[in-house]
Amino acid sequence: MAERIIVRLGDPILRERSKAVSSVNANTEKILNDMAQTIYADKGRAGLSAIQIGIAKRLIVMDCGDGLIELINPVMLEMDGEEEGPEACLSIPGVVGIVKRATYVKVQTLNRKGETVTLEAEGFTARCFQHEMDHLEGILFIDYVNELYSAKTGKKLKPQDANPILMQQRRVVR
Repeated sequence: MAERIIVRLGDPILRERSKAVSSVNANTEKILNDMAQTIYADKGRAGLSAIQIGIAKRLIVMDCGDGLIELINPVMLEMDGEEEGPEACLSIPGVVGIVKRATYVKVQTLNRKGETVTLEAEGFTARCFQHEMDHLEGILFIDYVNELYSAKTGKKLKPQDANPILMQQRRVVR
C-alpha cells in the first residue's frame, strides 16, 4: 500500500467523468488499498474517489466512522429527504460550503469479490456517498454552493478572498 498525492482544484481531471472498472483484479485492489491508506493518512477525512488521485475509474473509499466502505462502479438507486450541511474536499483544501443533500440513499455497487451488493445510508454517510459519487461525474461540491467559508476561521469568504482558481472552477449543475 502507498499513500497517493491528492489532485487539487485546477487540474482538469477533476472535471472528467470516470470510466467503469471492467474487472475487479489485483490492480483494482491495489488502487483501493492505496486510496484507503491515503484517507487514513489525512486524519478526519471521510472519503476519496479515484479521480482525486488522478485515476479516472469509478472507485471510491469511505470511512464515515463505522469502518471502511469500498465502492466499485456504484449506481445511485434511491434518494430521499433533504438537508443542508457543511462539506469540504481533499481536492479543495481550505474551504467549506453548505450543500443540500438527500438524507437517505440506496446504492448498488460491486465489492472486492466482484459481487453486486446494495448499501443503504442515512445522515452523514449518505452525504459522503453523494459527495464521492459526484466526483465520478466530474462534479464538485463547490458547484452546489452559494457561499464559501474558510475552513480555518469559519468566516465567509468574499470572492476576492477566495482562491482565483476556485472562483473560475465553480459551475451550476442543478
